[in-house]
Amino acid sequence: MNAANTGSLVCVGVGMMLGAHLGPLARSHIEQAEVVFAAVSDALVERWLGGMNADVRSLQPFYAEGSSRMRTYRAMVRAMLAEVRAGRRVCGAFYGHPGVFAWVPHEAIRVARAEGFFARMEPGISAEDCLYADVGIDPGRVGCQHFEATQFMLYRRRIDTAAWLVLWQIGPAGDRTLTRSITGAAHREVLVEVLARDYPLEHEAIIYRAATLPIHRPRMERCRLVDLPGAQVSAEDTLAIPPCRALEIDKALAARLAVLDGAVR
Repeated sequence: MNAANTGSLVCVGVGMMLGAHLGPLARSHIEQAEVVFAAVSDALVERWLGGMNADVRSLQPFYAEGSSRMRTYRAMVRAMLAEVRAGRRVCGAFYGHPGVFAWVPHEAIRVARAEGFFARMEPGISAEDCLYADVGIDPGRVGCQHFEATQFMLYRRRIDTAAWLVLWQIGPAGDRTLTRSITGAAHREVLVEVLARDYPLEHEAIIYRAATLPIHRPRMERCRLVDLPGAQVSAEDTLAIPPCRALEIDKALAARLAVLDGAVR
């Protein structure tokens, strides 16, 4: 770090639920920053942040209808780095976890460090954490695979159907333009075709959305894969697909491990 560069950047996560998921270290960074850039779920959360810092600047106005999200994200990074370069202590407050499905924090930290500024990330409670708690998934029991929905559609992946499969951002599934927050039934039909390579169409999945207020309940709607194209989905929804087959032990390898463990008599 260049000692002459007095500006700094810390990106924190405010969690998914208003007021309930913010850790003390993240709160401290928000309170002590000279400028806070907020990329959060709604105006209510922005006002809540405003109670912790007098200079909270929303990143939402950077979004424009029909504009590429990547162009928007780059503009956000430029805005944050302009304040860092001006020598200010900058905090980026991001919805959920600042490093999960969030290009801006990673890129802003990368650029800041490359220019000699202090920059770091503090984790937050993500939608994944809420999914495990709400649906009752222990990823250590049979395993859990995570993919962004459009990436899952575009690239050939080797799927283990004995583990959970979690597809994030099913609302804009199949959007290659990076301009739409929601695609239609035709795009989800393509997603179902990809899933049908490994799963029966009658297999049941869960459309999930974490609660963002204590008075709300999470969305956990069960849906057959064949019915997914006609389901109502939002940009925040996730698809959690349980295993469709049991784990299959590799007997030969298990025997080798038994020898190594001295378990063979």
